[in-house]
Amino acid sequence: MSQATVGEAGTVPPSVAEPQPYRWRWLALAVILAEEVMDLLDALVTNLAGPAIRADLGGSASLIQWLGAGYTLAMAIGLITGGRLGDLYGRRRMFLVGVAGFTVASALCALSVSPGMLVASRVAQGLFGAVLLPQGLGIIKEVFPPRELAAAFGAFGPVMGISAVGGPILAGWLVDADLWGTGWRAIFLINLPLGLLALLGALRFLPESRPAPASRLDLPGVGLVALGAVLLVYPLVQGREQGWPGWMYGMLVAAVAVFAYFARYEVRRQRAARDPLVVPTLFRRRAFTGGLVAGLAFFTALTGFSLVFSLYLQLGLGYSPLEAGLAGVPQALGMVAAFVIAGAGLARRFGRTLIHTGLVVVLAGVGGMLLTLRLAGPEVTPLAAGTGAARGRIRDGPGDVPVLRHRALRSGAGRDRLGLRHSHRRPATRRRAGGGSARHGLLRPTAGRRRRLRGPGHALGGGGAARGHRRRRVPAAQAGARRGTGTALTNGWGRHRSPHP
Repeated sequence: MSQATVGEAGTVPPSVAEPQPYRWRWLALAVILAEEVMDLLDALVTNLAGPAIRADLGGSASLIQWLGAGYTLAMAIGLITGGRLGDLYGRRRMFLVGVAGFTVASALCALSVSPGMLVASRVAQGLFGAVLLPQGLGIIKEVFPPRELAAAFGAFGPVMGISAVGGPILAGWLVDADLWGTGWRAIFLINLPLGLLALLGALRFLPESRPAPASRLDLPGVGLVALGAVLLVYPLVQGREQGWPGWMYGMLVAAVAVFAYFARYEVRRQRAARDPLVVPTLFRRRAFTGGLVAGLAFFTALTGFSLVFSLYLQLGLGYSPLEAGLAGVPQALGMVAAFVIAGAGLARRFGRTLIHTGLVVVLAGVGGMLLTLRLAGPEVTPLAAGTGAARGRIRDGPGDVPVLRHRALRSGAGRDRLGLRHSHRRPATRRRAGGGSARHGLLRPTAGRRRRLRGPGHALGGGGAARGHRRRRVPAAQAGARRGTGTALTNGWGRHRSPHP
């Protein structure tokens, strides 16, 4: 063998051993990041725009919960099979279907004329997002050589961090600015240029991918998960508003029965050597199961708190959407900083101890925020609401928790199940996000108790609307929406009383 093909040490030269990487891989990464930003923005903005949406379209107090729960639950259910669709029909093709459908669904959200149409459009957004998101990760692994994968995935951190900080501010500004009379509809219209650019970029820069040998879709399993999720979430959102009739308790019992049957069905499917939707044997590993349970509690509380806090700022303290968005900036900055710190070495050095430390910091931050609201009362400023009394630390802990939780899931799943671990983790996170919004609907006080409530929770029952006029002029329709939506929020405490009984 000549030295033209063999190096001095007897190894194959890099030009022969490694194929030439895809030419447009970095532009392909930019396209993928654009769709990730679209998803992140749509998961955040409805918390800020919810009061304005209800003031315009009407609907019950549960509308704001459905705007978040419908989107996240639809995406969670769809993500379970979204990756397999890419394997069956090609990732580029499914990426194009997903981004086109997501853009059209965003346009339907902006054109909605009723609460039902808007919620249905949000569900469509979630389903198309579930087709879209898994393809990006698969394409990255296809077009980047191993030596560049770390740099490619490392780009997600800064981009998503900037989006998490700037997204709520942009959404608040768009609602307040009321450009060309669009109001809250602008938060969905902004997806149209982003989606169009992503679609054109995908057509030009994403490579064709041949369908890979893949298992068949477990459609009965998907149907069982969807049925169980609807039976569980609907009573949690609508129960208090409808007076908890007996049939809603029956739905909760039926949800437990459906999920139990789903577990048995998946076990039988695996024993029959057929590909299950969820691999039951993974749950025998303590690290994997512990990571899922910890994430369930963590993200349920985090997403529910974000919804309640955003509505309290607007409905209780009379903040504009822009002011509410600015008040959330310290949270986003704290989480980004904690992600960077945890990923830079603390996670490897302290291991799972960092989870416990992070959760203690979370509790300290929540306590500090409540103390700030207690001391400042209704005169609290956006800056104080966002940073006062350890408020800036509230998400330093959460930044650590997901990093360590993902490591626990990875170690529990094992290398032979990494793909399945990813297919379980992201949908589970989405279901927790939707469930967090839904379960906080259970915290609405009864009519009798509302007469005795004080502080943040009580301000949302009617007095908050009156105080809203202190900061800015509030249309009568929006003030009425405040009075109704306020009953959906938690009982708070403070020193100020509402003038309404």
